[in-house]
Amino acid sequence: MRERARLAIARGSKTFYFATRFFPREVAEAAYAVYWFCRTTDDMVDEADAPPDLDAWRRRLELALQTGSSGDEILDSFAAAARRFSIPHRYAFELIDGVEMDLLRGRYETFEQLRLYCYRVASTVGLMMMHVVGYSGQPHQQAVDLGIAMQLTNILRDIGEDHRRGRLYLPLDELDSFGVTLSDLEASRRSPAFHSLMQFQVSRARHFYALGRAGLPFLHPRGRFAVDLASRLYARILNRIEASSYDVFSRRAVVSRPEKYWIAAHTLCSAAVSSFPALPRSLSAR
Repeated sequence: MRERARLAIARGSKTFYFATRFFPREVAEAAYAVYWFCRTTDDMVDEADAPPDLDAWRRRLELALQTGSSGDEILDSFAAAARRFSIPHRYAFELIDGVEMDLLRGRYETFEQLRLYCYRVASTVGLMMMHVVGYSGQPHQQAVDLGIAMQLTNILRDIGEDHRRGRLYLPLDELDSFGVTLSDLEASRRSPAFHSLMQFQVSRARHFYALGRAGLPFLHPRGRFAVDLASRLYARILNRIEASSYDVFSRRAVVSRPEKYWIAAHTLCSAAVSSFPALPRSLSAR
C-alpha cells in the first residue's frame, strides 16, 4: 500500500514528489497517503467517462475515517494518516466539494468565485499537510494562501489543456477588462491584451506565494525545508511561463531536474544562512 501511494505521487506530481523526498520517512509516507487520496478524488472527475458518484465516495470516506476499514486501500491509507497526525476530517470533504465544482460549474465570473474553488481543491491539501508536518501558532491562513498560489500556478500552466477539456478557470470579468475574448483563447491567440492579462495573473499568484511563505517559520523543522522547497519549485513554473512569452497553449511549463536540484541547493543555503544569529552592528559594518 505504501509503495502504491508513493508511485501515485511520483507519477502524478513530479514537483511535489521531489520535495517530499526531503521529509523524514514517517512524514513522507503520510504525505503520500494524503496525495493518493487527493489525486484519486481529482481523477474521479478528470479521467472518468461518466460523472462519478461522489456521494458514494463521501460515504466510503466517512466509513474509513470512523472505522479505519472501508475496503478501499486509498481511503484506509488516508484515514490512518488522518488519525496519526490529527488531520481535521472536514478538509477531505471540502476537497471533494471542490472537485465536484468541475462538474457543476464550467466558468467563474469573478476571482472570488475562483478563490473558493482554489481553497477547496488546493488549500485543503495545504491544511492537511500542515498537520502532517506539524506547526506552532496559527499559520492556517498562510497555508490557505500558499494553496491558492499553487492552484493559480496550475491554472495558468494548464490554460490550453483545460480549454481543450471545455474548462476555463480565468475569471470572466478579468478577461473582459483586459479585452481578451473566448475566441482569442479558442485560437490560442497571444495578443498584447493576453500578455497583459497573464502578467496580471502571474503577479497575483506571486502575491499569494509571498503571503503563504510567511507561514514557513511556524512549521516544524522536520518538514519546513520540504514545504519551502515545494513552494519555490512551484513558483518557478511562473518563470517558465514568462520565459515562453506566455505560450500556455502549445507547451506545458515545467521545471527541469537540474533546475530542481539547483533550487534545492539554494533553498538549503538560504535556510542555513537564516539560522545564523545576526552579527553585532559594529562587526557587520566593517
